[in-house]
Amino acid sequence: MTCKCMAFTWPWFNDFGVDGGPAAKYLSPKFNVFLHHVSTHSGLQVPEVQIKHLVAAAIVLKGIGGLLFIFGSSLGAILLLLHQAIATPILYDFYNYDVEKKEYTQLFLKFTQNLALFGALLFFIGMKNSLPRRQARKKAPKTKTV
Repeated sequence: MTCKCMAFTWPWFNDFGVDGGPAAKYLSPKFNVFLHHVSTHSGLQVPEVQIKHLVAAAIVLKGIGGLLFIFGSSLGAILLLLHQAIATPILYDFYNYDVEKKEYTQLFLKFTQNLALFGALLFFIGMKNSLPRRQARKKAPKTKTV
């Protein structure tokens, strides 16, 4: 009798493949439009980035940042802020649609929700840094009464 548990594979790791998988296929046109907007409006030349590296970086930032944030780490919040700052304008490109279109409303709503999450992470970092650290206080010696 053979054990079938060894044949179990993680499908979400297999989907990444060599080209970044379906996430890279979805992200590629949005990223190209974003690069075009950045280069035309700011005049900056954006370096060549492969989409599969962008997808892998997003997974790592969100995964490690989320785990650290759960345990109350400011570093985790900073990693999540970095993820939000990079991913939000690329994924929710409401600025490419006409105001009367249905997609504009949906993307703008998701964009503003991510801005609210960005603000909440900034608030967390601010509160974390504003709270005084506990200092080890020396206990005053008890006076002896005779």
